[in-house]
Amino acid sequence: MTELVDMTDAPLPVLPVREADSHKGDFGRALLIGGSRGMSGAIAMAGLATLRSGAGLVTLAVPEWVQDVVANFSPCFMTCGLSEANGQLTKTATGDLTTLEEVATAVAVGPGLGRSDFLTDVVEHLSIAQARPTVFDADALFAIAERQKLLDESGGWRVLTPHPGEFERLAGNRPREAERIEAAAALARRDRKKRTVIVLKGHETVVTDGTWYSLNKTGNPGMATGGSGDVLTGVITALLCQGLQPFDAARLGVHVHGLAGDMAALELGQVSLIATDLIDYLPQAFQSVTA
Repeated sequence: MTELVDMTDAPLPVLPVREADSHKGDFGRALLIGGSRGMSGAIAMAGLATLRSGAGLVTLAVPEWVQDVVANFSPCFMTCGLSEANGQLTKTATGDLTTLEEVATAVAVGPGLGRSDFLTDVVEHLSIAQARPTVFDADALFAIAERQKLLDESGGWRVLTPHPGEFERLAGNRPREAERIEAAAALARRDRKKRTVIVLKGHETVVTDGTWYSLNKTGNPGMATGGSGDVLTGVITALLCQGLQPFDAARLGVHVHGLAGDMAALELGQVSLIATDLIDYLPQAFQSVTA
């Protein structure tokens, strides 16, 4: 068994100071791929969280059928409507996706994506054939679980953010509480190039790259609500855009995400907490960790 280094009590990573003459390009271009008929909110919330977490430019690549719906969530992110059928992306969207990837600093895929053979191909390409740091969540994790070979190699750094059920699909088992750290580390180590970070969500979320690990101490049960994971995807993506290394981006992202949830619960209560509340409290959470 490889010995893991506990970073739980180490100082949190710090975002670079913003220089007075900065421009939006200095803070990265985020590309988020997802959305489908009936699930436009997931990619929209991820996009809003990416903006609130400091990315300079945010583009959501979505099926053309839902583009107008997604765009109406905010005038602050860009949308790109791609070829679709029955509300999901299709193979003819490949060229546009490639063009968008080429100018991205960091990529996220999964929120509201849906499931199809083509979408699994998209996830495979993003996982092993392009080098930009990429966050995989939701339906993207389903695709990786369907093609287990994707766990064994990586084209660039990637962050996988499974909840316990998704982790079970990926790893083949659901670890007991006492085994969560080592199980997450073992999944990260499957990547022969050692460029995978696992964020095993839940109480005291585990963040590990197979060498280091950290247990998150923020968050509360009120965050167990639909869309919370989409917000986390956006936060981590934005931190990657701003130059943090993947383990650091995941560790800080999970902390800030949970802190926003704690701040929201203090004002609103845990019962009434919804995912968009997390986005609303991200500014206060970031102020707290950067003060």
